[in-house]
Amino acid sequence: MTGIIPDFLTKRENALGRAQELIVTHDMHERKRLMFERSDAFVALPGGIGTLEELVEQLTWQQLGRHSKPILLANIDNFWEPLLELFAHMRTTAFIRPTLALDILKAERVEDILPKLRAAAALASETTKELSPDVARRL
Repeated sequence: MTGIIPDFLTKRENALGRAQELIVTHDMHERKRLMFERSDAFVALPGGIGTLEELVEQLTWQQLGRHSKPILLANIDNFWEPLLELFAHMRTTAFIRPTLALDILKAERVEDILPKLRAAAALASETTKELSPDVARRL
């Protein structure tokens, strides 16, 4: 497991001490770039505004065709339901066009996260050939 944290947060938050690799970046932009480059998929655990911002950024990049990596919401205790309702409202009111996919996986239990990501990686590998076998194996 790799932890990536900007220098200014190392004193405010707990850096992941158990990480196999800990990367300290100069700023949030470098952190997000490295997280994107090193990720095969994105999982949003229940969290705050920073989690929401990073999730929406990946959804936006997915819609714009910048990546096709799986995005999964860990919807523990229905945490993300209000956001999913907002997305449905945005689609109903045509702020998310019908032609734009909103590909979000959901897992209601922690133990379902990896199986759902593996299934998505296998499906993407079979249908689009965009994920290499190495990526699918890592998932």
